[in-house]
Amino acid sequence: MGVERGGGCAPRARDSGTYLSKENILITTILRGASTPQIASTAFPEASPQSLAGPFTYHFTRISRNSKTGPMAVTTTSANSCPPDCGFRHNGCYAESGPLALHWRAVSAGVRGSTFEELLAQIRTLRRGALWRHNQAGDLTPCAPGAIDARQLTRLAMANRGRRGFTYTHYRPTQANRAAVRNANELGFTVNLSAQTLAQADAYAALGTAPVVVVLPVGTTKATKTPEGRMVVVCPASVGNTDCLNCGICQQRDRAAIVGFPAHGAGARRVQAIFFEGKLS
Repeated sequence: MGVERGGGCAPRARDSGTYLSKENILITTILRGASTPQIASTAFPEASPQSLAGPFTYHFTRISRNSKTGPMAVTTTSANSCPPDCGFRHNGCYAESGPLALHWRAVSAGVRGSTFEELLAQIRTLRRGALWRHNQAGDLTPCAPGAIDARQLTRLAMANRGRRGFTYTHYRPTQANRAAVRNANELGFTVNLSAQTLAQADAYAALGTAPVVVVLPVGTTKATKTPEGRMVVVCPASVGNTDCLNCGICQQRDRAAIVGFPAHGAGARRVQAIFFEGKLS
């Protein structure tokens, strides 16, 4: 299957999956050589045009201890992977508070994690048919601000072949980003488009690019519909009926339903406000 063109970024001399390979080597050296690594600051890392260019750090957890995901493999990508215009960034993102935030800060600081090449190697060790989640925190790696790195995403999808990986992205569905996401889904790696309101979920679903998820008000337990009549089912793991490992709906690329996630975490009320006000990023 050919890769769709239009990744939105200029070709790189070497497709290493990062921009600054020397700096990534430095991060790996710090990780392996430091006897007592310390996080320089407890403040959440600020993104900037420079930091968006890399380096990016990736952490692989073979068995998650998160009760919602269940004992499945999950990954975490450094915070500079997130789109700078995400409406939830510093505005209610669940990963910016609680135990996950501590882990994410360490990954973002380069204290934990490794290179993209090592991430791919870890993914290839998963058993055939294994369900796993990419990015419990973080997003798809960009090649420029706002642009998903299509080449790297394709390599990730290829490493996933025979397995059931899935993830979510808050990157705007530009023509180039849609092409990258569509190609990954066709290769068997499920990328869900994340919407902030029901109206935006309708707009994303109408694109026909990928399955869609959306945030919902705090405490939502019953299915609802979008303004255009699309069904929104509440994530079963969010209401305690099961966990991701035993559900797998977010990995189903051809599903008709939109999956809704009730706002949660310390910033849940801010996320809910975006949902009700309809103020999109």
